[in-house]
Amino acid sequence: MNSSDMKKFLFKISFYIVAVAAVLLWLGSYADGNTDDNYRHFTGPKPSNMILGDSRGSQALVPDVLDGKLKDRKFDNFSLNLTESPYGQIYLEAIKKKLHPGTKDGIFILTVDPWNVSTGKDVKDAKEYTENTSALADMHFYDMAPNYEYLLKHFPKSWFNIYNDREAVGRSNTYLHKNGWMEVTVDINPADLRKREASKITQYKEFAANQKISRYRLDALEDIIQYLDTKGTVYIVRIPGFKGIMDIENAFSPDFNQIIGSIAQKKKVKFFDFSSQYDQYIYTDGNHMYKESGKVFTARIADSILLDKKMLK
Repeated sequence: MNSSDMKKFLFKISFYIVAVAAVLLWLGSYADGNTDDNYRHFTGPKPSNMILGDSRGSQALVPDVLDGKLKDRKFDNFSLNLTESPYGQIYLEAIKKKLHPGTKDGIFILTVDPWNVSTGKDVKDAKEYTENTSALADMHFYDMAPNYEYLLKHFPKSWFNIYNDREAVGRSNTYLHKNGWMEVTVDINPADLRKREASKITQYKEFAANQKISRYRLDALEDIIQYLDTKGTVYIVRIPGFKGIMDIENAFSPDFNQIIGSIAQKKKVKFFDFSSQYDQYIYTDGNHMYKESGKVFTARIADSILLDKKMLK
């Protein structure tokens, strides 16, 4: 191919490249709470009040309820799931990127359970931590909408799915709100609940047999508390599951509350332990709170914070 033919070829292919890029930009503009379980955690604006933890926290803590009770604040639920956002250095660095840089009087709710401060018994090196493959490990932009960096790196499906599954067609059963709340809509009739609870018990018994409380994760929790303490007030919250799950947790780590209580005392932050109140809520699968129970639970957390703030005056 001579130089003249090469120029013609490049000219023609440039139109194709531009057309493909234009289509992708258009499809990406439809990314929303249906796209996947994490996309909206990487869209703006940056918050000054945050909820942290795993999927138990992502579903049980409803920012709108906190906003309503703790006036003049907007909360963002930056809890992903057990694989992607256990307490660790990757999560800490992501929090630094997510948080509004000018934050001075924020409120931070760190949800804990034995699982987000544990690692697999066979994990020997930091390179083996599950969060290494999380979007938190390689994302730079947390306040872009649309966030093409996220879509390019972490949306493995065809981008036509973004358009086909967009919110305007109908919300999915797992819908991620702009404020980070994961709204899960499932049937909670007793028969279906019992089946899901039985499945979750089997899953967590196997999980517990292969996990151990991790000094690395506990240290990282302390590091996160120390960082956020310079930006406002930190609260640690233990969210309950149903009795079957709590029995597994208490057998796995009988002194878990003492461990967390000791960290709270050391860092001079409040620890709200709701684990004994497991029978006051409805769960979608035994592990995650049903959304209506989550609203009640979130209101109780807000009341606890308000009481603490009142006592500090």
